[in-house]
Amino acid sequence: MKTDYVEHTSFVIERELPGSAKHAFRFWSDPELKERWSGCHADWTVLEEAFNFKAGGRETKRWRTPDNQELTFHAFYLDVVQDERIIYAYEMSFGGVRLSASLVTIVLTSGGGSTHMKFTEQAAFLAGDGASKQRIEGTAEGFDRLVEVVSAEARDAA
Repeated sequence: MKTDYVEHTSFVIERELPGSAKHAFRFWSDPELKERWSGCHADWTVLEEAFNFKAGGRETKRWRTPDNQELTFHAFYLDVVQDERIIYAYEMSFGGVRLSASLVTIVLTSGGGSTHMKFTEQAAFLAGDGASKQRIEGTAEGFDRLVEVVSAEARDAA
């Protein structure tokens, strides 16, 4: 990997979630609920996990892939406004090499029985080979799972 390579990009993903912003916020703030939609690699082994969801708190996850590589996610929560907004910075590394560093803002707005989620990521990708495209697609797929999980819980509660 070239050490002088940096690709900057920003992207926005929006989704409508059933229920109130208070309900939607739980799927970010509760580690068990978050895992239901963000855990997407069942064949990866979790080696380390920490979740301290508050301004100044940290989230860490470290996995081992089936081909014996390690992937890490380290996040630092900068701002958390209950049921409204989450801002965090995070970095991802693979095999001991940092892949990216990002700043994320999530805004939840209730209205008409649902919540509009707006996710904005500003990223610096440090590896080429379509890393930004993969991140955007993977994030969108994760949010599709989020909609499914929130919708299923709303159906089960009804």
